[in-house]
Amino acid sequence: MTTATLPVAAGTWTIDPAPSSVEIVVRHMGLSKVRGRFGSFTAALVVGDDLAACSLSAEVELASVSTNNDDRDQHLRSTDFCDVETIPKMTFSSTAVRADGDDYVVTGELTINGVTREVELAVEFNGTETFPFDQSVHAGFSASGAISRKDFGIEFEVPLGADKVMIGDKVTIELEAQFAPAG
Repeated sequence: MTTATLPVAAGTWTIDPAPSSVEIVVRHMGLSKVRGRFGSFTAALVVGDDLAACSLSAEVELASVSTNNDDRDQHLRSTDFCDVETIPKMTFSSTAVRADGDDYVVTGELTINGVTREVELAVEFNGTETFPFDQSVHAGFSASGAISRKDFGIEFEVPLGADKVMIGDKVTIELEAQFAPAG
């Protein structure tokens, strides 16, 4: 029996924020989805000899959210949603990495507003490539998962009738991550 590994070199890898993104998607008025993008984040991927020795940690500056609507962004930063004055960061720390066919599942602890819950992220490995400007190897991953905002104490509700609310409870997390060896 062989032990599953990540198809990248062992060591610590850090996220390159320029080609990477951290986004959330939530239903608005039951009619459409609104996308928010965080502009400030860090992440480190530690690759070990097998998946059990791999880990991922990340921090996201909640005040860096942008939904292309300044009023909405200010409201998201308030105590109704993410009290960025008191708890400015959302954090993730993996507890397990496992293979899922050709893909991976990363289980970890997500903390928002001081509330920690276990979440799973479905991860696709997009390959590696040598960056032409400095010859460093970059590894790309796409990941997604979903959470309930209410599980993290975000209870803001504006009922619209017919079992609809202004902002849905399900929040989809979408990540595009390009990592390079730390150093």
